[in-house]
Amino acid sequence: MMLGCDSSETNQTAPQPEEKRISLSGAFALYPLAIKWSEEYMKLHPEVKFDIQAGGAGKGLADALSGTVDLGMFSRSITQAEKDKGVWWVAVAKDAVLPTVSSAHPDIAKIKAQGLTQAHFKSIFIDMSKVRWKDLVKGGTNESVNPYTRSDACGAAGTWAEYLGGSQENLKGTGVFGDPGLAEAVTRDKFGIGYNNTVFVYDIATGAKVPGIEVVPIDINENGTIDSTEQLYANMPTILEAIADGRYPSPPARDLYFVAKGSPQQAHVAEFIKWTLNEGQKFVTEAGYVMLKEDLISQEKAKLQ
Repeated sequence: MMLGCDSSETNQTAPQPEEKRISLSGAFALYPLAIKWSEEYMKLHPEVKFDIQAGGAGKGLADALSGTVDLGMFSRSITQAEKDKGVWWVAVAKDAVLPTVSSAHPDIAKIKAQGLTQAHFKSIFIDMSKVRWKDLVKGGTNESVNPYTRSDACGAAGTWAEYLGGSQENLKGTGVFGDPGLAEAVTRDKFGIGYNNTVFVYDIATGAKVPGIEVVPIDINENGTIDSTEQLYANMPTILEAIADGRYPSPPARDLYFVAKGSPQQAHVAEFIKWTLNEGQKFVTEAGYVMLKEDLISQEKAKLQ
């Protein structure tokens, strides 16, 4: 008698891993990197699916604390009041907020040569005591300065305000939702001024500034000219290097975070975070951000143990 195989057994396929989902919301600053990380992580773990939504750091924190998402994307310093609410956080990368104007500004050459000081920015965004470009730039136009700020609760506004000695609520100007919206508003108003996260000022593919937008150099030593040590903004590599080595002031350079309501209890969420602090760091620079230093990475990893 011949023995044969049961056809039902030969047609069986290997069991598929159970699908797992990770949801994130929050900071526009971290959104492009989170997308990059999710794409790379799913190549290694196809059973893991992501739902990632930008909406501002304030929304990310609120969603994380309410349990609406697994992780919030956060882009400013975490306050004691937020710590008291039970927020857990882990730094995952670094970037900066840059002051921006339209490249069509009639004083653009003067602005790039002279820069603006911290006091100048404070007079525009908090004091509103100097409202014409000639008050800020030698030989500048008599036109009014038109400040733009963020209308959504966000890390960029909080970080920029911290640099100027205030909070987001203190910032003056026309409110615009989101980083893309603020960049567009500044680009369209040749007398406007705003601030944007690094990845919305530079084109990741080319490293050049996004057409229509220009960075306002910070006159750090306040001598009325942008010295060679302050020429940080030519392209994405130069500004990222300046953020990494501390030549660009902090704030507005800052760490970027994942936040949650207590440390993540789901193993697949914790494993994703660990990956971002290990293999995932190699994608940080190519996505337009600054890698964390090794000592900080070790410190953040300890939060997941």
